[in-house]
Amino acid sequence: MTKEIPGLNAFPIFLRVEGGVVVIVGGGDEALAKARLLGQSSAHLRIVATDVEPSLNTWIAANGAELIDADYSPFHLEGARLVFAATGSEAMDRRIVEDARKAGIPVNAVDRPDLCDFYTPAIVNRAPLAVAIGTEGAGPVLAQIVRARIDQLLSPSLGPLATLATAFRETADRVLPKGNSRRLFWSAFFKGAPARAMEAGDAEAASHAANELLSGSMERQGHVALVGAGPGAEDLLTLRAQRLMMEADVIVHDALVPEEVVAMGRRDAERVPVGKRKGCHSKSQAEINALLVRLGRAGRQVVRLKSGDPLVFGRAGEEMAALRDAGISYEVVPGVTAAFAAAADFELPLTLRGVTSSMVFTTGHDLKGASLPDWAKLAISGATVAVYMGRSVAADVASRLIDAGLSPETAVAVVENASLPVRRRFHGTLADLPSLEQRADLTGPVMTVIGDAVAGANFARSEPLAIHRNLAPRIRHGADA
Repeated sequence: MTKEIPGLNAFPIFLRVEGGVVVIVGGGDEALAKARLLGQSSAHLRIVATDVEPSLNTWIAANGAELIDADYSPFHLEGARLVFAATGSEAMDRRIVEDARKAGIPVNAVDRPDLCDFYTPAIVNRAPLAVAIGTEGAGPVLAQIVRARIDQLLSPSLGPLATLATAFRETADRVLPKGNSRRLFWSAFFKGAPARAMEAGDAEAASHAANELLSGSMERQGHVALVGAGPGAEDLLTLRAQRLMMEADVIVHDALVPEEVVAMGRRDAERVPVGKRKGCHSKSQAEINALLVRLGRAGRQVVRLKSGDPLVFGRAGEEMAALRDAGISYEVVPGVTAAFAAAADFELPLTLRGVTSSMVFTTGHDLKGASLPDWAKLAISGATVAVYMGRSVAADVASRLIDAGLSPETAVAVVENASLPVRRRFHGTLADLPSLEQRADLTGPVMTVIGDAVAGANFARSEPLAIHRNLAPRIRHGADA
């Protein structure tokens, strides 16, 4: 037996207020809240009050609203499209409601649902696009929670894009036959090149792309977004990344990206894992490049989901070069890189006034060559060094830096699975670092931060590396190295 959906007691509509008058009676916080809400419209606001709070007075002056400094009278409602009773007095609000109803004007009594002809929704404003969320006055806080979630999903560029769509509506209706052709045009308009150009802030390019679509000279264009998935926690994904994942036809993701993050994409999107864990590459970089080009040429909307930030040890440069050479449209969406997540887990200032003002991002493998990288001089001079993927070469990292002149007592912080609930934190000195190589229990990605600024971290929830120091390979110096 199917469960019957209860009927709405308040039917949602959008009431035209352009050029009309909306009256708010009251001078306190309730009146200010309604003024701010109505201030998003093109209505003329008339506020009636004798005792006006300073914050409301400031808002009126800044927004060009009309203030009538007089005791309320029914004639203040003349010509109004809507009325809000926000006096704080139930008796006065009832009187205003009665007067408005006699005049045939819909009225809302703030925080008095039983007196309301209508309820004001929580609004996501992308004018002329608007999303209104209502609970029939039962749960305003719930409406705000839902509004916040929807607001995250809608790009700020949707307003200008909707305005552009209005300009093309008449022409599209004239040129394109009803049915599939018209639907395909608008789908490509709101999800394709015009939308991407508007997202980039280029209204002229958006208009040009719309004209090409309308003339039929533009086929559905493939697009690849190189998206940073962040360090692992799904709530560290950026709003732009999540929007693109919800629009993607295909999500091409690395092995280090958790399933919880991949699952935030469109439910029916094709998912293509491309591996690239250490020692177990399911696809070579050349194969990944070719896959992205092939998908782009097929007109697919692709999210290439990379752990952390695409431009930090993510080999995005090679993928961008392949897409450029193939003439495939692409963009880069930054993500929270692991170094920042590890620092946050330790409450560790990566830069610290009077201690260090520079940073180095590197991988442990950079220190395995015959010569020391140039950045090692920065480490010796006090820079904070963030080492990615350095567990298996921890002894080499420590040995090379100590040989270069960095003190063995330099502070070190290590995080496995940064940002995730299962993260583990360790602290110690550069001399302790080789113990990481013996830790077979560390199966997640490991981030190491080295430098004087590390001493300012919070070690209350971390384990000393020195506990495992006796198991570590000895650090060799000088000629013995």
